[in-house]
Amino acid sequence: MSAAPDRRDFAGSRHNPPAVAWPNGAKVAVSLVVNVEEGAELSVADGDERNEPIYEVVDDVGRQPDPCLESHYGYGPRAGYDRIAGLLDDHGVRATFSTCGRAAERSPFLIRDAAARGHEISAHGWRWERHAGMAEEAERAIIAKTHRRLAEIAGRAPVGWHTRSASSVNTRRLLVEHGGFLYDSDAYDDDMPYLASVGGREHVVMPYAFDTNDMRFQPGGAFVRAADFSGYCLDAFERLRKEGRKAPRMLSIGLHLRIIGRPARIAGLEALLEGLAASGEAWIATRAEIAAHWRAAVGLPAFVPVEGASTVA
Repeated sequence: MSAAPDRRDFAGSRHNPPAVAWPNGAKVAVSLVVNVEEGAELSVADGDERNEPIYEVVDDVGRQPDPCLESHYGYGPRAGYDRIAGLLDDHGVRATFSTCGRAAERSPFLIRDAAARGHEISAHGWRWERHAGMAEEAERAIIAKTHRRLAEIAGRAPVGWHTRSASSVNTRRLLVEHGGFLYDSDAYDDDMPYLASVGGREHVVMPYAFDTNDMRFQPGGAFVRAADFSGYCLDAFERLRKEGRKAPRMLSIGLHLRIIGRPARIAGLEALLEGLAASGEAWIATRAEIAAHWRAAVGLPAFVPVEGASTVA
């Protein structure tokens, strides 16, 4: 008797990668993801059940307001964003701003400015929180609310979603049922996009990464100096560039306003952008652009949001 198929796919397309070529002869599609979470982190002062315990130090004041924590998160919109956005402009590249709904409500000027500069605004949940264990109806409502408010604030509906770390067992299905999402980034299992069949529809999965990510400047991480970040990310790019001569490769680089936006760290992003440009083999694109290109390259029609998806209650 043959064994039942495993619910987890450990093989992927490693032995038969799709024949996807990136634009202009690039060997690696590079996705810069700027996470906008400030104002959406858990805060007792906002009526949340607890405070977010991690910022530049690990601390927990219990179930009482924490003005210190809020000040640390406030640095991103007040100072970090302008450094990051200016540097992206200087290099003529567009990023994906993965944005929590509550953060967008608190800093609509930032989201509108990023959209006006040509960056993608994607969805990062309402609050900056895990969805694991969340009741299905509550999660469905959060997805719809986040999509609707980001569309209203940015002037264009988001087509991407990324849950903070742990999604629920229902998240991807709910995204597809909503009808407004081209892709999600709730996976960490590959160096290229791939398709997931959900409810009879082909949905693009855009794997994310925690190693090529400025979060490693945080307590317990491996990055201290700006060069630690740029060096590590460029090492990843060089390896993927070699592999990209035989199979499509994608590099996700995670950024945060309050982290890479610090004056001692921003040079790491600058050196990274310079190194990618010098290679001549990096296609720096938004996640929506990469996902749309992937669909077309594997023979699927262009993604069209379900009519009324932005107004789902």
